[in-house]
Amino acid sequence: MRVKRGIHRHRRIKKLRALTKGYRGMRSTTVKKGKEALIKAGQNAYRNRRLKKRDFRSLWIIRLNAAVRTHGVSYSRFINQLNKKKVTLDRKVLSELAINEPATFEKLVKEIMA
Repeated sequence: MRVKRGIHRHRRIKKLRALTKGYRGMRSTTVKKGKEALIKAGQNAYRNRRLKKRDFRSLWIIRLNAAVRTHGVSYSRFINQLNKKKVTLDRKVLSELAINEPATFEKLVKEIMA
């Protein structure tokens, strides 16, 4: 008896079309180009999930540097003193403090650098 695969193929292609919705040109309409586009999109997403962490850390460092320089201290000296005094606040929390709680951050800088 002959096996008909029409339904399975249509479902597979329908799923692919749903995933490539919004892509330009043949990448959203044809199966082969759509599969290639999905694979490439997955690779980019995987890589950029890791790059995002690097970018955010860089942003926090830039913000911290700007914040501590207003108090007459360089970023590297500030971080060095934090480590010496065994303060376990990370750069994300410190940059949030500098932006949202400037008075608290100023007290922290004076306490650390004293």
